[in-house]
Amino acid sequence: MVTFEPVDLFIALPEIVLLVLGCLVLTADLFVSQKARYITARLTKFSLLLIGLVILLHQSDSIRYAFSDMYVADPISDFLKLLSCGSVLAMLIYAKNYIEVRAIYTGEFFTLTLFTLLGMMIMISANHFLILYLGLELLSLSLYSMVALSRGALVSSEAAVKYFILGALASGFLLYGMSMIYGATGSLLLPEVASRLSTNPEGINLALFGLVFVVAGIAFKVGAVPFHMWVPDVYQGAPTAITLLIGTAPKFATYAFIFRLLVEGMGEGRMLLEWKQMLLLLGVLSIGFGNFVAIAQTNIKRMLAYSTIAHMGFLLLGFASGIKMGIAASMFYAVTYVLSALGAFGMILFMSRRGFEADELKDFKGLSRASPWYAFIMLLLMFSMAGIPPTVGFWAKLSILQVIVEAGHIGIASFAVIMSLIGAFYYLRIIKLMFFDAVETGKPLDEQNGSGILLGINGLAMLGLGFLPGVLLSFCERIISFSI
Repeated sequence: MVTFEPVDLFIALPEIVLLVLGCLVLTADLFVSQKARYITARLTKFSLLLIGLVILLHQSDSIRYAFSDMYVADPISDFLKLLSCGSVLAMLIYAKNYIEVRAIYTGEFFTLTLFTLLGMMIMISANHFLILYLGLELLSLSLYSMVALSRGALVSSEAAVKYFILGALASGFLLYGMSMIYGATGSLLLPEVASRLSTNPEGINLALFGLVFVVAGIAFKVGAVPFHMWVPDVYQGAPTAITLLIGTAPKFATYAFIFRLLVEGMGEGRMLLEWKQMLLLLGVLSIGFGNFVAIAQTNIKRMLAYSTIAHMGFLLLGFASGIKMGIAASMFYAVTYVLSALGAFGMILFMSRRGFEADELKDFKGLSRASPWYAFIMLLLMFSMAGIPPTVGFWAKLSILQVIVEAGHIGIASFAVIMSLIGAFYYLRIIKLMFFDAVETGKPLDEQNGSGILLGINGLAMLGLGFLPGVLLSFCERIISFSI
């Protein structure tokens, strides 16, 4: 039976404040005309800043539970929530000019953005199967709607329908798998599931059957091969501002989803051995397929989609190592990838104009002549994604490779290195287009674009963290060690 105590409200304060602010923005937008829509935009940004402040003031070094242990607040949740909030705020800054000229500068855009963040935060703090699913569906349903916001674009509507249908299928996998695990353990609380699986070997076969469906559902949400079908179509079909949102902040929620469900809920005994093997296979397939297919793409959003598949393969390999260092390395990798993706999609938004999307590789030809500074920023972002020193992406890949070798998978580590070298081609191709090819589009850059400052900070962060990677990596290791 679920019990409720007043202290539970304080423990879940960030989500409660976000829900109130989301409803406030939704209500306030009803009284705002289209010309005054900037009020809704500013109120949304203020809400995100306020949520970030609440998370900072709310954080603690202890692990706290609420709502009959269905909700958990710990250092991992505080860190991931803060990063998610910052990523969503960065998306709004990057997307301002883009959405203004494309008829999606609407109250629905800002309201759904806040509810997307709420879904992420619920996932991050979930300690119960149903709470995990509740957060996942709130996140997913908000994103399905956002992909279709550009009502006049047929490609966006098509992408939204594909995303919705495949997402419903993945949700079915997850629910079916969770029901099997519930049948084997008699509990939906993750700590109790872990305890009963380790003490009751009789239900292990049923739990393993459910685990297959759970991992399949996770693979879809991550975009891992062979459940990757939605990723390139949604990335290309969605408005670039929405693509930026899909490709960045939800990765933190996905990391938390895997951590809570597999590491905390099924992190011992035979269950651990089985999901490690499953994630290892998914990681290898994703790294190989993603890097090879990305080479053939001419649309940069589609190229980055296949790149994402490969990057998520590396993230899964960190979990597949089954050791604390590997789980911390996956967190480090998720942070560095999201920072790189924010900048890469931010550059596409920065270069876009009315009637010009800047989403083809040829649109980057001669960028160094139009703006050497932004060409340099894009170079840093591509270097980081490719894993080339001295950017932080090199250290992220190295940390994953180290834990894979430590776990005894030397052959897989060698395969990942070879695939990374192959994958470097399509990142270096963009650099070649920027610095060695002549301008084709002739579209001037708007140097007064407000997102230019953030873009510069974003790019330089790749270099700064590359010189001091130990600071972030040691922090990830510390909070993982505290929670496991």
